[in-house]
Amino acid sequence: MKNIFLAEDDADDRMFFEKALKIINTPTQLTISKNGLELMSNLEILTAHPPPDVIFLDLNMPFKNGLECLKEIRESPKLKKIPVVIFTTSVNDNILDNTYQQGANYYICKPSSFRLLVKTIEMVLTLDMKQTTRPAKENFFLKIT
Repeated sequence: MKNIFLAEDDADDRMFFEKALKIINTPTQLTISKNGLELMSNLEILTAHPPPDVIFLDLNMPFKNGLECLKEIRESPKLKKIPVVIFTTSVNDNILDNTYQQGANYYICKPSSFRLLVKTIEMVLTLDMKQTTRPAKENFFLKIT
């Protein structure tokens, strides 16, 4: 079973993500955080639970944004090896560079259709992100069509 964390402040995006997971044939357990503070709190509880297999991290969230969360995750000895996929509507070269330099595993723009969302999540769940090296920068931005 894949243990997935989603940090997303938009209620509709959370609902679509949950629905998409139900369509995928991979058994999953989903933990949802509505903002960055909640995500970091949920991650701190990990002493009693296995760490997530992947964190889908929105960048634009209240209280603590995704960049702040990514920095904390990568600086924490307990959390730093958890794969993080940036999952956001924001796309520009500065943000891409910054998230890559801070140690995110992949960067995905939120898909414009439910079908593409399902395809995106399915693809991410098949990636081997437990590897010791991240993809080269040219393979960091995943575009699903």
